[in-house]
Amino acid sequence: MAIGQLLDGPGPSGVNPKPVKTNTPKPVNTNEKDSSYSLFGRKVSTSELFMMRSLFKTIWPKDNPKFKIRVLIAVSLLIGSKLLNVEVPFLFKQIIDQMNVDWTSEVGVLSTVIGSLILAYGGARFGAVLFGELRNAIFASVAQTAIKRVASNTFNRLLNMDLQFHLSQQTGGLTRAIDRGTKGISYVLTAMVFHIIPITFEISIVCGILSYNYGLPFAAMTFCTMLAYSIFTIKTTAWRTKFRRQTNNADNQAASVALDSLINYESVKIFNNEAFQSKKYNNALTKYQNASVKVATSLAYLNAGQNFIFTSALTAMMYMGCQGVVSGGLTVGDLVLINQLVFQLSVPLNFLGSVYRELKQSLLDMENLFQLQNVPIKIQDVEGAPQLQLNKSSPGEIKFENVTFGYHPERPILKNVSFTIPAGQKVAVVGPSGSGKSTILRLVFRFYDVDSGRILIDGQDITKVSLESLRKKIGVVPQETPLFNDSIIENIRYGDLQSTDEQIHQVVSLVQLDNLIKDLPDGENTIVGERGMMISGGEKQRLAIARLLLKNAPITFFDEATSALDTHTEQALLKTIRTIFKRDSRTNVSIAHRLRTIADADKIIVLNKGHVQEQGSHAQLLSDPESLYAQLWNIQENLDVEEQLRLEEEERLRKEEQELEQVKKTWVGCGLHVPRAMDNVPKDQWCTCESASGVELNGYPPKFGDAK
Repeated sequence: MAIGQLLDGPGPSGVNPKPVKTNTPKPVNTNEKDSSYSLFGRKVSTSELFMMRSLFKTIWPKDNPKFKIRVLIAVSLLIGSKLLNVEVPFLFKQIIDQMNVDWTSEVGVLSTVIGSLILAYGGARFGAVLFGELRNAIFASVAQTAIKRVASNTFNRLLNMDLQFHLSQQTGGLTRAIDRGTKGISYVLTAMVFHIIPITFEISIVCGILSYNYGLPFAAMTFCTMLAYSIFTIKTTAWRTKFRRQTNNADNQAASVALDSLINYESVKIFNNEAFQSKKYNNALTKYQNASVKVATSLAYLNAGQNFIFTSALTAMMYMGCQGVVSGGLTVGDLVLINQLVFQLSVPLNFLGSVYRELKQSLLDMENLFQLQNVPIKIQDVEGAPQLQLNKSSPGEIKFENVTFGYHPERPILKNVSFTIPAGQKVAVVGPSGSGKSTILRLVFRFYDVDSGRILIDGQDITKVSLESLRKKIGVVPQETPLFNDSIIENIRYGDLQSTDEQIHQVVSLVQLDNLIKDLPDGENTIVGERGMMISGGEKQRLAIARLLLKNAPITFFDEATSALDTHTEQALLKTIRTIFKRDSRTNVSIAHRLRTIADADKIIVLNKGHVQEQGSHAQLLSDPESLYAQLWNIQENLDVEEQLRLEEEERLRKEEQELEQVKKTWVGCGLHVPRAMDNVPKDQWCTCESASGVELNGYPPKFGDAK
């Protein structure tokens, strides 16, 4: 239905039932459930093997053969690069041996051979580098695609998690986990393809060459060096892991404290707690500082140990090679070859140490990211869930049948509650604080599932229909209006992403936001700030109602939707909404503390201590002076009378202030002296005539007679 047609036509009339006192039996036994999450506290386990398997699936997808070809080309270039890299020392050995001959004979032949070897040496070096760079270029898109896929899947999973999960986590910690996790994936893929596999391949080739050409002692020395180096690196890195984890936790804590402080900037200012927040942030930074120092000192120990192992092995092998040259078993070229082969391993060995350290850190960073993918989604569709189908004639009947629910198993909020919200009517849910009013909305919207009982919409159990179809049929104006750091028009468009600007302008006019937009420098393109902090609470609520009207859902919930509006704006807006909903026969559920806003409801459900204590129309409930509703109404009416007197007094003082300001402006316009003591002069002595120009009476305002 077009927005412009919303105000046309009369609304349906409903029959109000007589007030009913409900005797509530004892609650049905609740199902035990885990009401808390422990995500980064290691309750959800994620093994490194699982993470590596998941990563492999991202770089070797079954449904993308072109992607596999790209990976195979990158691996082929890797192998070619390492083969050429190992060939370089052999060419250098041959050049040395060719130079170690009598040049007086066959100078031309030697020059040609040596020149060819030198060209081959240069070509092999260049080829190794070229193959490596080509591999990097080809594999770059593979790595970035894998990162994008994992990050996107994690983000989508977070959006599908239930409300309880998000309330139990720190938003700063979640965003930091995704950020560090994606960087960790990038490094792990880079390390595996560019370092781990090439190093392993190159070490295998070198050990084979040394064993074949120079005997087992050289190969054994190389193998023992690799083994000692690896054991020392792994053990020391495992010891250092606890320091890295402490650093991560401290970093998360500092980020969360900073984010909370900035998001709640207004609260910090209101309570003058800047020093407290700064101290809290400094404490978090101190923990991070201490953990980082431990990381740095343990790293120095690791580097020193690695260098000692490699230097000792290289020295021993050079000694063995020199003995072979002295005995005549080896040439100078062989000594150079051994030195270059072993020394050439120093680069991948150094990388092996740093790569292993960073690999462990990256796996730690990825751990939180993959834990997010392991957390079970508690609220989701059953297999083959159908779409929610509303009745065409009178859509939107909501029925609670023996519903019991609690956010914690030991403290139920609703206890065996049963009631019906008729289709197309305005129904209010009221009661003392903590009686479960807002919980009704959260259960119907399936932010949570009931512990026992069931909720039906037009006879369909909401747990048996698809979440998408259920939430598409329900519009909500929550207590706190969530806004994006975007323009006013885009925040309103969020109610229906397919809406046109014309439709948005129509709902803006309906909720009386058009005057506000006209006064803003950038109009509807004004950025509202993070969480809408650049506009007032009443403006945010009107914006939320505009979203609701744009969504045009057949079932609507108002959770204290006009609490931040002044009385005049509230009444005008409620009248508009009432007219629209009557015209469209929408089911309208209002959760309210201020009973005056729902006095016109077709049915009022009164909750108390988790039970439905009574229900009926406003008049029917007031007819029983002993009813809880009547007591709440009388209390609020007395408060409203006092509030009205206070508002009237404020209005009187405001008008007098305006009159005084106008008199002062007129006085200046007449050329009269404006006395300092004017505020204390009786009102009947003020002069506002235009003919009193130039009259001064000892610094006091002239009386009307004097002015004349």
